[in-house]
Amino acid sequence: MHPHPKYISNTEDRFGSIAKLFHWTVAFGILLALPLGIIAERYPEDGASLDAKVFLFSLHKTVGIVIFLTATLRILWALGQPRPAPLHPERKAETFLAELIHYLLYGSMVIVPLSGWIHHAATSGFAPVFLPFGDDLFFVPKNTTVSETASSIHWIATKILIASLVLHIVGALKHHIIDRDITLRRMWFGTASGGVAGTHPSYFAPIGAIAIWIVAIGIGVTVLSSDHSAPTTSGSVQSAGGSWTVETGTLSIDVQQFGSVVSGDFAGWRSAIDFDPDATEGQVGNVQVEIDIATLTLGSVTEQALGAGYFEAEQFPNAHFAADLFKTETGYEATGTLTIREIEIPATLPFILEMVDGVAHVSGQMQVDRRDFGIGLATTDDSQLGFSVAINVALTARPAQ
Repeated sequence: MHPHPKYISNTEDRFGSIAKLFHWTVAFGILLALPLGIIAERYPEDGASLDAKVFLFSLHKTVGIVIFLTATLRILWALGQPRPAPLHPERKAETFLAELIHYLLYGSMVIVPLSGWIHHAATSGFAPVFLPFGDDLFFVPKNTTVSETASSIHWIATKILIASLVLHIVGALKHHIIDRDITLRRMWFGTASGGVAGTHPSYFAPIGAIAIWIVAIGIGVTVLSSDHSAPTTSGSVQSAGGSWTVETGTLSIDVQQFGSVVSGDFAGWRSAIDFDPDATEGQVGNVQVEIDIATLTLGSVTEQALGAGYFEAEQFPNAHFAADLFKTETGYEATGTLTIREIEIPATLPFILEMVDGVAHVSGQMQVDRRDFGIGLATTDDSQLGFSVAINVALTARPAQ
């Protein structure tokens, strides 16, 4: 049986069926997303547990995006609907508090999932969203500051959501059990109605909710961002001898995670390069590179990558690449050994060299298997974390003075 048209929309004394459907759909989503996030955050990251942790976070993010889209539709619907009048307008403080919590919840339904989505889109790696459009937002750049700011907002907004939700539930139960009125039944599916017409609260409730949001987010972002700004890694590109001095350069890696490329950079590394640009064949020089592993940034999985089972930066702080440089028929290559976690593996880096006004511009890439270095051995699924890792080098150098 279809609902009578007069019950679809709100009236002065009753919520319509569409408003009720939106209310309970969003409520179910919130009550699902919150525990998922808490459990995922506390889930261990080692061994087989990582698969479950990733799944829980992915589900949490997916439900959050669905909540955001549903809540947006709910708010757009509510803007064109009358709001049922309060049942007890004579209880001014109680009515004001109920309205204030109502608007705080409205804000939470948008700010919490949206900030989480922006945080996810601004970084890379870890727990993709189970939606074809969920991992990126066209207006959100891949940017650490944006990611950390959104993360701070998400954290403080979640606390407001939890507090508002608890007060909202307590208030509804108080009306239903103690007052024995129709407040709760008026939002449930049925025809319960009531309210004192013409007694809607003033605009102080939404203004108060906006003020709380501004203050809370301002304080939260300021405090949490100051924590994020504390340097966790240090390092720079340096020359450590040799006949060539590196002026600028990047050393990065590309990892496949759940079908997407996650890129990371080592901020600290030192090189010693001897090279004869006039040689036309055979060995033309040699190179020694030392890499400060703790300076790696790898999107949202940086901490995990530096921890147990992966690079283990505290135990193995440095990686080394020692190679001879050769001129080949197609270009150049550095052939030698790469040492990570004190495991030494033969490695060859093909590279392109361009000389411009005596300055060498070098770019190259080599592929290694992370398993050869004992990295991520507990993750045996190539589709979850790719076995092959690309190491990219780009630098400019000139003869040492």
